[in-house]
Amino acid sequence: MATSALGLPTQVVACLFDLDGVLTQTARVHAAAWKEMFDAFLKVRAGKEGPPFKAFDIDRDYELYVDGRPREDGVRAFLASRHLELPEGSNVDPAGAGTVNGLANRKNELFLELVRKQGVKRYEGSVRYVEAARRSGLKLAVVTASKNCDEVLKAAGLDGCFDEKVDGNVAARLSLRGKPAPDTYLEAARALGAQPAEAAVYEDALAGVEAGRAGGFGLVVGVDRAGHGDALLQHGAGVVVKDLSELIRD
Repeated sequence: MATSALGLPTQVVACLFDLDGVLTQTARVHAAAWKEMFDAFLKVRAGKEGPPFKAFDIDRDYELYVDGRPREDGVRAFLASRHLELPEGSNVDPAGAGTVNGLANRKNELFLELVRKQGVKRYEGSVRYVEAARRSGLKLAVVTASKNCDEVLKAAGLDGCFDEKVDGNVAARLSLRGKPAPDTYLEAARALGAQPAEAAVYEDALAGVEAGRAGGFGLVVGVDRAGHGDALLQHGAGVVVKDLSELIRD
């Protein structure tokens, strides 16, 4: 298959980038917020009725159950892994309330506190790739489950770099399923005027590469930030790199 100077099949006209872990170094901030929220919940639960407290494992639980998913889906998936179930509640539940939405809201509260305290770092290799893609005339979108996309992009100095954005707010408005379903990536391709086969997906999360494979995209690039390149390939990546700058060919 012929490829471009950006490592893309020649039919690709659109690039669809995940945010956390691909463009910005916020995956570790998300992981820290998830851990703080779940550990507090699990300690209270253990104190009241058991089972014994077992902490949220950033290395295992984050990747398997919450990375790349909408917050509420992440809460459900992790709780199911511990054989726990909570009522759904609603999106206006107080942060930390004993509902799926309450825990999701508490995680978001903690994440924003960390972002405002620490700022947002970006992956400079990804920034170079985005700039090269823009110079090449490719259409660009950012696709993320986060409802804080605007704030993160602004903090990272990346606002204005993308033609379209499909974030958690858009997904909620259009009733799009979260990753590993391909809905958000398909919507981004549609918004850019591209067919799935004409678009490339860039993902660091297992759920994200699964979404890329399910959507029939022209290329799914797995970005290995955590030493799980084999897993990214198994879940649907067509190629795996440690940094997007590896794909730029002079």
